[in-house]
Amino acid sequence: MSFDPRLARAYAACEALARSHYENFPVASWLLPAPMRPHVAAVYAFARIADDIADEGTVPAQERLTRLSAWQRRLHAAIAVEVEAGAPHEHEDLIIIAIAHSIRALDLPIAWFDDLISAFAQDITTTRYASWAEVFDYCRRSANPVGRLVLRIAGYRDERLDRSADAVCTALQLTNFWQDFGRDWRSGRLYVPRDVIDGCGADERDLAAGPLARAWQDALARCVAVTDDEFRRGRAVCDGVQGRLRYELRFTWLGGRRILERVDERRANLLDYRPTLGALDVPAILWRAVVWQTSGARI
Repeated sequence: MSFDPRLARAYAACEALARSHYENFPVASWLLPAPMRPHVAAVYAFARIADDIADEGTVPAQERLTRLSAWQRRLHAAIAVEVEAGAPHEHEDLIIIAIAHSIRALDLPIAWFDDLISAFAQDITTTRYASWAEVFDYCRRSANPVGRLVLRIAGYRDERLDRSADAVCTALQLTNFWQDFGRDWRSGRLYVPRDVIDGCGADERDLAAGPLARAWQDALARCVAVTDDEFRRGRAVCDGVQGRLRYELRFTWLGGRRILERVDERRANLLDYRPTLGALDVPAILWRAVVWQTSGARI
C-alpha cells in the first residue's frame, strides 16, 4: 500500500515498534495481505504503548492512570482533527497519526480502542479475580477488540466471525496468563479465578514455597481445560476468512494451542518456567497446518 511520504513515516514507526518487541506470535507478519500490515501494526503500536504505561511498576498507580487517560484523549483528538504528518513529531505522535488515519480510513470503531485502554487501566488497579465472569470480562476488553479490528481491517463485518474471533482472542489471552503465571505472581497479579482456587483447595501462601503444590496444579489444569474450550469455539474464524489471512489465523491458532500444551505439560514448574515456542515446535505446527480440516476435527 502506498501512502503519502509523511504518513508513511508514521506507519513505519508503528512497524518498527512491532518488530522490536518480543511476542509469542509475529505482528503484521508476511502471511498477512500486504495492504493490512500497516494498519495492524498501527493497532499493535497504539496498544503496546498503552500496555507499557500500565506496566511501569515503579511509577505510582495514579500517575499511570493519568498517562493512560492522556493517551486515550490524544487518540480521540487526532480522530476529530487530522494531525499534520509532515511536521516534526515525537515517536508517540507518529503512532497517533498512523492509528488515527487507520480509524478514519477503515471506519474502525473507536469504542474498541477505549475498551483496550480500560483493560490496561484495570491491570493497574486489579490484581485478583473472583470468577470466570470477571476474567472473561477483562478478556472482552483486553484481547477481543484486537481480533475484531483485524477482521475489520480485512474487510469482514460478520457477527458470526466476530464471535468466533472473540473466542480465539480470549483463548490466547488466557494462554498468556498461564504462560506468565510465575512472572505475574512475582509482580503481584493472579489471574486464576478465586472460585477455581477455592474449589481445588489451593492456598496462595503455598506459592512462596514452589514448586507448585498438587492443588495449584489441579487449579491450572482446570484453567487449561477452559482455555482449550475457547480455542475450540473459536476455530471457525480460521476457516471463515479467505486468502492469506486464513493461514495467518490458522498458524496463530495452532501456535497458541501448542503453548497451551506446553503449559499443561509443565504445570508443576510454572512458577519458574515460562513455556514458549521454539524450533522444535515448528515441524509439529507445520504438520498440523497441512492436515488442518475445516470440518472441525480434533487437531
